[in-house]
Amino acid sequence: MKKSLFWTAVLVALSAAVISCGNSSSNNQHKLSGLAFRAFVSNPLFASGGLNSPVLNIVNASKDTLSPSVVSLAGTASQPGLMALSPDLRVTAVFSPAGDAVAVIENASEGPAPIAGTSATISSIPLPGPTESMFIGNNDLAFAGVPTATVTGEAPGAVAVFSVANGAVVATIPVPAAHFIAPTRDNRHVLVFSDGSDAVTIITVALIGTHEDPRTTVCCFDHPVWAVAGSDNNTAYVLSCGAECNGVQASIGALDVLTGTIVKTVPVPAATYGMVSGGILYVAGTAPGTPCGGNTAAKNCGTLTMLNASSLHQVGGPVTITNGYHDRMGMSSNGQLFVGANSCTSINSGGEVRGCLAIVNTTNSNKVTVPPQVGDATGIAPVPGRNIVYVCQDGVFQIFDTTTDMLLVQTTPTVIVGQSFDVKIVDPPPS
Repeated sequence: MKKSLFWTAVLVALSAAVISCGNSSSNNQHKLSGLAFRAFVSNPLFASGGLNSPVLNIVNASKDTLSPSVVSLAGTASQPGLMALSPDLRVTAVFSPAGDAVAVIENASEGPAPIAGTSATISSIPLPGPTESMFIGNNDLAFAGVPTATVTGEAPGAVAVFSVANGAVVATIPVPAAHFIAPTRDNRHVLVFSDGSDAVTIITVALIGTHEDPRTTVCCFDHPVWAVAGSDNNTAYVLSCGAECNGVQASIGALDVLTGTIVKTVPVPAATYGMVSGGILYVAGTAPGTPCGGNTAAKNCGTLTMLNASSLHQVGGPVTITNGYHDRMGMSSNGQLFVGANSCTSINSGGEVRGCLAIVNTTNSNKVTVPPQVGDATGIAPVPGRNIVYVCQDGVFQIFDTTTDMLLVQTTPTVIVGQSFDVKIVDPPPS
């Protein structure tokens, strides 16, 4: 697969470098922001007191301004990167590839989450290896795919299950080369995708910790890498990567997770990531040799396919977008679909370098805008109720105005010092 634990190495390598510039003060690290509508931005290289400190920067999501306060992660997550938000917005889990540890932040206090029933707080939760795929489900249980986890007597790979309430790993479920994970709509099942495999492993959450094996293996797909939850709790749309991952044919497979039955399979040009919005399933990927629109001399462009989420009938596209390995999506309040990827290359015969971000106007003939900024898109967060989308691209925090698909023009630009990696909206929008 093109997708690897690339950003683990990048974040570690950047521990001695500062990418952006600006002013900061260490005195702000322990002050609450006082904001009611916030975004957290993970940043391992915040300049403070002449040193680089790991923090979550706090953005006022109502006014797109940077708070002088930050959430300090010193001693808990020295290289904050990937984040996951609990369904109730109570806590944010932050993964650090340095030490393969997860910090758990209580969003209300903007500090370490308390250990349930005690006055102590969670310092960090060690995982059995690096992860690129993590989410928090029901009952404060979180899951992370760890492809290199050591498993006695078996091939490496496992899903680490940890509690964000108690701050501890509660189970390590062996799944060889477990890389990406995705939940069903009710979070009662977890689909696990292993590098180089044509099978999907389904974990039944209720069976974890019992005498029954929580794992069910379903075959056969064509290098499955992701799943999108269906409208009911039993259906997941499995994305088979196909040729992009050294297979044959990319496709979408409707899977009944209760019976392990593949109900329907529909071929698509490419598929590594997707989401459902407004009853439409949006699927992005990069098939080798795909022409770039009318430019037949340019190959390896990305495609976006749109299907009816109920019938899986194609309703639009495929639309040409930037290439690379697509692994991020977000829909703005006014129908602008942001599609992010990593490891992009030039997309025309002239060798033009393009960024890993494409914006598709889903309300106007699927017009595609490719912003001039280059580099991997590692975080996308549409701001609910506003025509604004926050993006972390090539280490820079960006604010897009979705009425123009351009960077927001601000009287005082919002500059985050350091290396912005991921962004999450951690509060419900103001009523």
